[in-house]
Amino acid sequence: MANLIKTGFLMAAMTGLFLVVGFLVGGEAGMGIAFLFAAGTNLFAYWNSDKMVLSMYGARAVDETNAPELVHLVQQLSSRAGLPMPKVYIVENPQPNAFATGRDPEHAAVCVTTGLLQRVDNEELAGVLAHELSHVKNRDTLTMTLTATIAGAVSMLANFAFFFGGYGRNRNPLGLVGMLIVTLLAPIAAMLVQMAVSRTREFEADRMGAELSGRPLWLASALKRIETGAAQIDNPAADANPATAHMFIINPLHGGISGLFASHPSTEERIARLQAMAQTMGQGPKPGPWS
Repeated sequence: MANLIKTGFLMAAMTGLFLVVGFLVGGEAGMGIAFLFAAGTNLFAYWNSDKMVLSMYGARAVDETNAPELVHLVQQLSSRAGLPMPKVYIVENPQPNAFATGRDPEHAAVCVTTGLLQRVDNEELAGVLAHELSHVKNRDTLTMTLTATIAGAVSMLANFAFFFGGYGRNRNPLGLVGMLIVTLLAPIAAMLVQMAVSRTREFEADRMGAELSGRPLWLASALKRIETGAAQIDNPAADANPATAHMFIINPLHGGISGLFASHPSTEERIARLQAMAQTMGQGPKPGPWS
C-alpha cells in the first residue's frame, strides 16, 4: 500500500511539474497541452515502461534452453520468496550490473548484464538476484520504472522548451527567465523526485535479499565486485539514458553527471550493514535454496 501511495504521489508530482513547465513555455494553452501530455505519459508509462527500459538496453529474453543456470537460480529464489516466476533477460554489456522492472510481481522481469555473469560466482549472483527479487516483492519496480520513464519525459520536455521556446516567446509570461527555469530546474526537479524514492529502498532490498539468500555476505561481496567493475567499464546505454540509473543495483554512470544522478546510498554503507547483519545471523555455512 505504501508503494502504491508513493507511486500515486510520484505521478501527481510529475504531472504538476509538467503543468508548470507547460505554463512557462506557453501560458495557459501550454499548460493544457502539458496536462494532456502528462496524462498520456503516465498511462503509457504504467503499461509499457518496463518494455521501454528493456528495449533501451537491448535486453534479450532467456530461458532454460539458453541460460539454464541463471533461470534455475531465479526459479529457486522466486519460489522461496513466494513470487511468480519473472521473465529473465540478459544485456550484452561488459559492465557488471543488474536491475528489475515491471508494474507488479505478475509482470516482472529481472535483467543482468553479461559482465555480471562473467565477474561473479554463483553465490554472489544469488545475492544479486535475491536483491532484485526483493524489489519485485516490495513492488518497488513500478515506482522505479515509472520514475525512469517520466523523468526522461520531463528532460525531453525541457529540451523541447530550450530549442523551440523562442517561437512562442510572446506567450511565455516569464520570457527568458521562464525559459531558464524550464531548462535548468525541470530536469533537476525530476532528478530530486528520483533520488527521494531510491536510497531507503536500496537498503531495504539489501536486507530482504540477504534474508532470502540466507547469506548477507554473498550480496556484500557482489556489491564490492560490481562497484569495482562499474567504475572501470563504461555503460553507454546508461550514459545515454541517465534517468534509468537508479534502477541498477550499482550506479552505472561515469563522469560529472553520475554525481547528479547518484540515487544509491554509498556501497561502503551498504556493505557495512550487510556485514553487521551477517554477524547477527552467525554467518554459519548455511546452504541456499539453489543447492
